[in-house]
Amino acid sequence: MYDCVVLAMLKLSRNVAENIANKLSYRHNGLIVAVAQDVESNTVLMVAFMNREAVIKTLTTGLAHYWSTTRNKLWLKGEKSGNFQEVVDFIVDCDGDSVLLRVRQHGVACHKGSFS
Repeated sequence: MYDCVVLAMLKLSRNVAENIANKLSYRHNGLIVAVAQDVESNTVLMVAFMNREAVIKTLTTGLAHYWSTTRNKLWLKGEKSGNFQEVVDFIVDCDGDSVLLRVRQHGVACHKGSFS
């Protein structure tokens, strides 16, 4: 049904990003599962959640944004640490309820200091 790849590094317009975000199924309390994978090594870096606004911010900026379930707010990965995730591919699964972000990790992904 979805099976699409969007090149987020193109920094899509807000309108196009909203159209993509509107097609997703936020069935996990208004969230989708997001898996971040290193584009070079294919290592899974982290699993997080995204709400509609995180999807739109990710697609319009080319940087990974997530929804923090502990802080209950939108966050840009690396906003405090400087360890940003530059999104290369934004891949939607067939159900539209999870995404794979293939990223260039700048620094480490884990808040405890490890790469993944």
